[in-house]
Amino acid sequence: MAKKTSGRGERDLKVRVKTARGRRSSSTRWLERQLNDPYVRRAKVDGYRGRAAYKILELDDKYRFLLPGALVVDLGSAPGGWSQVAARRINALGERPGKAEGRVLGVDLQEVEPIPGSEQHQLDFLEEGADEKIKDWLGGKANVVMSDMAASSSGHKQTDHLRIIALCEAAAELAFDVLEEGGTFVAKVLAGGAEESLQAVLKRRFKKVANVKPPASRADSSEKFVVATGFRG
Repeated sequence: MAKKTSGRGERDLKVRVKTARGRRSSSTRWLERQLNDPYVRRAKVDGYRGRAAYKILELDDKYRFLLPGALVVDLGSAPGGWSQVAARRINALGERPGKAEGRVLGVDLQEVEPIPGSEQHQLDFLEEGADEKIKDWLGGKANVVMSDMAASSSGHKQTDHLRIIALCEAAAELAFDVLEEGGTFVAKVLAGGAEESLQAVLKRRFKKVANVKPPASRADSSEKFVVATGFRG
């Protein structure tokens, strides 16, 4: 059962969750955090499928890579928040008269409910031949490859880091193959930024590489995002 408590009026109201029988304390803490997360509340008001939408919004506000007319590949697109943001910003629905209309291609291991302005494909990105399928769906060069892919947590920090770096490396390889000159690569990594070898490769292939923790990323989360701009081709 959830209760609201207040110390100084309505603005200080906070939802408290009692630990129910059969629910672990960690689950209770997660539920309480979700109920009190301002980004979760904003996502519901703004119509986004999750708080992760604000991470790509904040990254794009800073680096300006989701431009009208862009062709965007969204890897690990479920539940769809990043594709929603991209579709709006690249004018995929033609809602901004006089601006070029872009296109979003989403790919995820899970099925994604349709998103206006995007096409979503269910695919295991790491399976053999997956990159060729994506290139066929693209039918040309992309302006942005972005990845919010994450492996299931093992509970072992070093193992989880290696897994997410492997996903980041796979996403980068696709980016090298499909990006046009001047394109952008954005991917989720863990604290410490991209692994040294990957970081070195990105610095050779892009003009600028930054490791960023956007405000929407929870303070207690170890995630960061690598943003590589100016693909050298």
